[in-house]
Amino acid sequence: MRKILVIHGPNLNLLGTREPGIYGRITLEKINRMLKELARKNKASLTIRQSNHEGQIVDLIGEAKKKKYQGILINPAAYTHTSVAVRDAVAACGLNVVEVHLSNIYSREEFRHKSLITPVASGTVLGFGAKSYTLGLSALLDLIP
Repeated sequence: MRKILVIHGPNLNLLGTREPGIYGRITLEKINRMLKELARKNKASLTIRQSNHEGQIVDLIGEAKKKKYQGILINPAAYTHTSVAVRDAVAACGLNVVEVHLSNIYSREEFRHKSLITPVASGTVLGFGAKSYTLGLSALLDLIP
């Protein structure tokens, strides 16, 4: 069974009520249920974590290989544009990492147009709302034998 770590970044715990015009009304719990169902159908196990703390996210990524994860699905949220630490952890982890975003970061404010994560990720899926997560997980599972 393939073992995947899912990391939700800062403020994603507020989904469903936070800026619904951008992020929709879906909750993080509903996204997690969708991911678990897709994983079950594909004989994969998920560990899902959400953190508003950069260092905790860096630690999760850094420990992933040692904990026998085979890939990481991550929505770094605001850290996408600001965190060299998260970028460096992704680059150093030695695993396939798929970056996901609910919104299309390139159609939003100028400061969101630069992802520090994209150049070191295996791939990026964005702009499809909650479907970005399931598309990203499907792609990640395809990368793992």
